[in-house]
Amino acid sequence: MDIIKKTTDTIKKYSMLNDGDSVLIGLSGGPDSVCMTIILDKLKKEFKLTLNAVYIDHGLRPGEVQKEKEFCKDLCRNFGISFFAKSIDVKKIAEDSKLNKQEAARELRYSVFEEMSMELNEAKIAVGHTADDQAETVLMRLLRGSGRKGLSGIPPVRGKIIRPLIEIEREEIEEFLSDNTLPVTRDTSLSYVVDSSNIKTDYFRNRIRKMIIPELKKNNPSLLKSISRTAEILGEEDVYLELIVTKTLMRLISRKSDDAIELFLAPLERMEKPILRRVLRRAVAETKGIKGIDFVHIEDVIKLVKHGKSGDRIKLPGGIYVIKEYSLLMITSRVPVTISEYELQPTGEVIIRESGVLIRAAFEGENRDFGDGRTSVLLDAGGMSFPLKIRPRIEGDFFFPLGFGKKKKLHDFFVDEKIPRDERGKIPVVLSGNDIIWIAGCRADERFKVTDRTEKLLRLIISGSKPR
Repeated sequence: MDIIKKTTDTIKKYSMLNDGDSVLIGLSGGPDSVCMTIILDKLKKEFKLTLNAVYIDHGLRPGEVQKEKEFCKDLCRNFGISFFAKSIDVKKIAEDSKLNKQEAARELRYSVFEEMSMELNEAKIAVGHTADDQAETVLMRLLRGSGRKGLSGIPPVRGKIIRPLIEIEREEIEEFLSDNTLPVTRDTSLSYVVDSSNIKTDYFRNRIRKMIIPELKKNNPSLLKSISRTAEILGEEDVYLELIVTKTLMRLISRKSDDAIELFLAPLERMEKPILRRVLRRAVAETKGIKGIDFVHIEDVIKLVKHGKSGDRIKLPGGIYVIKEYSLLMITSRVPVTISEYELQPTGEVIIRESGVLIRAAFEGENRDFGDGRTSVLLDAGGMSFPLKIRPRIEGDFFFPLGFGKKKKLHDFFVDEKIPRDERGKIPVVLSGNDIIWIAGCRADERFKVTDRTEKLLRLIISGSKPR
């Protein structure tokens, strides 16, 4: 089938273009992007397209850039396509962000595409991935142990990004270019330029391209079509499963912020692993401050959900903690807070900076409003010493919970109250001398309760953010 017809069919199959679209072409000067540029120019009238192209200098091959840039500029001039050239510093970003050069280059490249797309009135971004790229990607992910989502390969459309050549093989492209030689540059014998980094076998992708795929093709000459078909089927199934995950996750989220997400635990414990795995991956992906969790880490989280005890936790790369609480699963990059030590003199107040709360203390007359026992308490101040001390819990703390009457370890009290372990360090413990008189926001001490013999009353109030 004619390559232009095949590309047109792909564009229509995946609804890549609408009439009147503006398109930004990622043009490197290599055969794939040159072929895509020529074909889009030929389809310009049919789809009423406005074409622009951008060449990106990654700063990695200074000896080749000028030649490539001039080639791309001449090509665009020949077709009447607006041409732009941009530069990015891949080495610096790779070092700063601790990514490898390929990952950093990709992130920066697509960032440039996105910025230019916005400048060009939300232009579609056309990149020259082919059926060969699709096969290489699927094999790379297979060898690295990817699941269904990874084995779906490169999506033909992702947001504004379109891949018109995703069903075209590189052999077809080279044949097309040899049959359509055009005086696109000052060197009329040149149909495209070759990126030297694509020749080396240092990179995993290049080894698959030059060593593995040729061997596999000996047994299956239609290898690329087979892999593309498999990726397409898996992609369609993945879209369906993601719809199920979206509906499931909406019912699971208890609370969410940039650096933490909390999910209701009971449904997770009953969930089948294929859906649970996807739900956890999606929960992580949609939480801005939680990145870098791979398949093996998700499996560890599943073990925690299914077999862990309340209070158990695991630490993942990047300072991420997953904590199984009483009714919730928390995934967070937030560092647990522990308050400092403070003094409080009635009448007065103190801000506990780490917890974001304020505690007030004041002597009262004959008022017998005992408060709610948690945020406001009325205590017998007769035996107290001042100033009061405020500190975090320490190992061995005990008190006599009001209404309970007996001595109880503070650790056991927190467990019974179902206060998550990471929340306990920011709960203010108020003391007179060495005796706990109040666990702020939770419970007063029985030894300091108001009785008929009380002569001196002390009101303690906590306001602001309180532990759950």
